[in-house]
Amino acid sequence: MPFARLASATTPTCHIGLGLAAVGRPGYINLGRDRDLPADRSVAALRARTHELLDAAYAQGVRYFDVARSYGRSEEFLADWLTDRPEADDVVVGSKWGYTYTANWTTDAERHEVKDHSAQTYERQRAETEALLGDRLDLYQIHSVTPDSPALTDKELHAGLAEAAARGVTVGFSTSGPAQADAIRAALAVTVDGEPLFRTVQSTYNALETSAGPALAEAHDAGLTVIVKEGMANGRLAGEQAPDALKAVAEETSYGCDAVALALVLQQPWAGVVLSGAATSPQLVSNLHAAAVDLDEDHLARLAALVEDPRAYWERRSALPWH
Repeated sequence: MPFARLASATTPTCHIGLGLAAVGRPGYINLGRDRDLPADRSVAALRARTHELLDAAYAQGVRYFDVARSYGRSEEFLADWLTDRPEADDVVVGSKWGYTYTANWTTDAERHEVKDHSAQTYERQRAETEALLGDRLDLYQIHSVTPDSPALTDKELHAGLAEAAARGVTVGFSTSGPAQADAIRAALAVTVDGEPLFRTVQSTYNALETSAGPALAEAHDAGLTVIVKEGMANGRLAGEQAPDALKAVAEETSYGCDAVALALVLQQPWAGVVLSGAATSPQLVSNLHAAAVDLDEDHLARLAALVEDPRAYWERRSALPWH
């Protein structure tokens, strides 16, 4: 598996990855993003911002980069960067299929993405991803699997994914929604010719939403690499948006709220890669400090009190505006 490259890395940041959801398209739901990005949201401007972040992350030892078909032109921006920097041959690249980007590079579209987990969409988007990333693609994930997703039962799709795995691409899935644990456990049961199909899982886990934790531990025990997304809850755990308990722990540790929030996730024994969704280089640097944060039992107990009911958490997330 390509993640063996990360396992052999020795940099403090080897377990932190960079996700490009916030900079691959002009509109996204992260809080504060209206201030984080320039008024010019042109393709050229966001390509430049993406490349700036990739350069900074790579220089600091980050080696996992995460994109998706629905993240606007994130695959294109990453592909351009990889072409321009042939020395970056040790990175692990993950992308996702299952959502189609429909905002046409605007911030006020009625719908920004459309979900479809059919085998036909997989074939179309796999070809689109391959045209951009070619043999640099290491991991291809089903985007946002829920318990009712046809991707869990579609044998034609499973056969296509198994064929991709036989050609050397690691096959994984991501989850979203209040029933993430159910989706994870259902996916762990999917097999092709008696062998487990999925080798990675990417889920939301943070100080506010911990419901997937036990299932992610089961996935780790089953041999899957666990990738954690939204460790800062789309900005709710960063800066002025952070709850008072998190601010207090951050002050005591002398690090930012964002670093403490990510450190909490890094401390989970099953967490293989924890994603930063930084939109600026200073944010990225602050996020990467998570590798140095030392949380004691008192800190952990106080942060544990922040956990919300999963349904309430996901209802609030779904109501976040696209900036």
